[in-house]
Amino acid sequence: MEGENISGPEPVEIPINGVLDLHTFHPREVKDLLPDYLHECRVKGILEVRIIHGKGIGALRETVHAILRRLPEVTSFRLADETAGSWGATLVLLKPAD
Repeated sequence: MEGENISGPEPVEIPINGVLDLHTFHPREVKDLLPDYLHECRVKGILEVRIIHGKGIGALRETVHAILRRLPEVTSFRLADETAGSWGATLVLLKPAD
């Protein structure tokens, strides 16, 4: 296929609105996506973020929680209550940007 671009998929623009739905992302993409998304939330003054990882077998939830534990800008995180996704979502509280 002559002239075809084979550099990979086009980047996806994600709205920075305090809700990150990871259903459409591959788990390996989350390691870079999550810290970048949380950084942009802090820049916009969004300090409460809901990350939707789904219920499933919990692998993506465990990956998300492992990343959150390592990020110094994360004040705390917990599973959402019944009205916000239950154990299919994690609520994150961020430190204000400097």
